[in-house]
Amino acid sequence: MASTNLTERRWFPTHQPQTLQIAVALLYWNAALSLLLGLVAGGLGRLELVLVAVEAVGGYGIANERKWGYRTAVVASLLPFALLALGYVGGGILTLLFEVALVVLLFHNQSRAYYRIWFH
Repeated sequence: MASTNLTERRWFPTHQPQTLQIAVALLYWNAALSLLLGLVAGGLGRLELVLVAVEAVGGYGIANERKWGYRTAVVASLLPFALLALGYVGGGILTLLFEVALVVLLFHNQSRAYYRIWFH
């Protein structure tokens, strides 16, 4: 007999604040775009694959209100800036705008308050 799982898994957080909804959409968008551009450009390096995976996992974790998902998303949002500081050049001004927006959305007071109260 199959067991039933009462916990519904989500890919998008329709019940969360708008700041987290947009952050999840940006995480998925960044992951999909990086994957697509990497494949078109002739392949992805290990670093790009790690970043794609971290962004996708972070978005999924936030959508399911998991603390590890929020933490992963924060790492994914800050990792491009760390790579830029280390000399890894990627993307242009539009990419930078999306990365800044993601950091702002994740660290917004509304996002952090929701994380502290509802995430487990």
